[in-house]
Amino acid sequence: MDLLSAEEGVARAAELVRAGEVVAFPTDTVYGLAAVPEAAEKVYAAKRRPADKQLIAMAASVEPVAELVEIDERARELMERWWPGALTLVLRTHSGAPPTLGVRIPDHPLALAFLRAVGRPVLTTSANLSGSPPAMTAQEVALEGVAAVLDGGRAPGGRPSTVLDLTTEEPRVVRAGPVYP
Repeated sequence: MDLLSAEEGVARAAELVRAGEVVAFPTDTVYGLAAVPEAAEKVYAAKRRPADKQLIAMAASVEPVAELVEIDERARELMERWWPGALTLVLRTHSGAPPTLGVRIPDHPLALAFLRAVGRPVLTTSANLSGSPPAMTAQEVALEGVAAVLDGGRAPGGRPSTVLDLTTEEPRVVRAGPVYP
């Protein structure tokens, strides 16, 4: 696993992800794993994540997210208030496969630079073995199958994002986190 510096690593990390590899990167909450959708199985393998636990999509702006999910007024208001930030919204997909998808734009300059460099949404989850505490630094990412870690120092948040399901009439908090919508 390569440790990539913040200054030089963004382009290399994006190149690896576009080539189908898994890369770890800092977000505003914890370190995350990223892969293009075609390489999602590599994220599941590295994390040892159960196949029934869906990954979320991250992007650097709302436009690529809007290509994946249906954004109604309620979702748009939450996006305007909390994005970029530690709020993951579960919305219905345009394709119906899967029927819903969590989406987020992180509030971390290195994460945003990396996501812009990838040029499309990536599938993500925290960079830790399933059920273990999340990685807060690049050095704590110790997973087989991760090609590189983009080192952005300590993740500032310390807690995974809040997950809010907007696919039902009443919004439902799936995971409490740092945002209280």
